[in-house]
Parts: sequence; structure tokens; C-alpha cells
Amino acid sequence: MTSPEPRHAEWMGIALTEARRALATEDVPIGAVVIGPDGAVLGTGRNEREAHGDPTAHAEMVAIREAAARLQVSGAQTGGSDGWRLADCTLVVTLEPCAMCAGAIVLARIPRVVFGAWDEKAGAAGSVFDILRERRLNHWVEVYAGVREQECAALLRDFFAGHRQVS
Repeated sequence: MTSPEPRHAEWMGIALTEARRALATEDVPIGAVVIGPDGAVLGTGRNEREAHGDPTAHAEMVAIREAAARLQVSGAQTGGSDGWRLADCTLVVTLEPCAMCAGAIVLARIPRVVFGAWDEKAGAAGSVFDILRERRLNHWVEVYAGVREQECAALLRDFFAGHRQVS
């Protein structure tokens, strides 16, 4: 793990805003943002599995798709990016990515991931698995863990505590 930078906390604020928006559709409050090489927001996402009935609609996947689409459009206009390679971007997410999202991060060639809370049950950035730094894969990711961890974890704890009381 690498030590976080001050801007990571700022970017995590964007991801936390997205996570809170997931509550409106009763989705698990996880948010993500893809930051471009210039520090601009290229894509945002929040869990939308309940909202769309889509098991792949994790916050990271939504943000990656939006960023890739934006880069593809701008690349077509300038003769640059193919869109799907998110080289020099940073993905910021409130919860440690799962195996599906970690695989997408590797395939999108994202070089940096910043996350808040650890996922001791399904995390794939160092807790259960470490797909992002698996040396047998063709791309490795620099990981910054624990950014605004308490805030990210509290959002999830409160969500699940509320669901346990209702059930």
C-alpha cells in the first residue's frame, strides 16, 4: 500500500456524495469517481443494482463506463484516445473493489486506485484477494487504502443496521 495524498481525501468526497445518492434507490451506498490525468472528473458512479436490476451495476463499473465513453467521444473528436484505456487515471471508491470490479480496473489499465473502507468479505485489493497487484496479470495497480475510512465505513454500517431492523 502507498500513503495517500491530500487530493485523495478531496476526491473521496465526490465518491461519498455518489454513495449517498445510492440511498434513494435503496442500493448499498458505495460511490466511485474516475479522475483524469489533469485532475478533472471523467466519470462518477454509485451502486445501481437495485435501481436497474443489474448485478454488474457496481459503483466502479458505472464510473469506468462513463469515463471510457467520455474519453471515446473526446478521442474521436481529437484523433486521440480509444476510450477504453484509462491510463493515467485514478479510480476513487468508498469501498475496496470486489473481484469483478478489480478485474475491470486491470482491463481498463487504470494505474491508481484509492479506496476508503476495507471489505473483509469480498475485497480484491488486499483483504480477501489482491487482484490489483497480481503479478501474473498484464497490468498492476498502485493502491491507496483507508482514505476517509471511518466516514466510508460508517455510511455502510448505518445502511446495513437500518436494513437489519426492517427485516
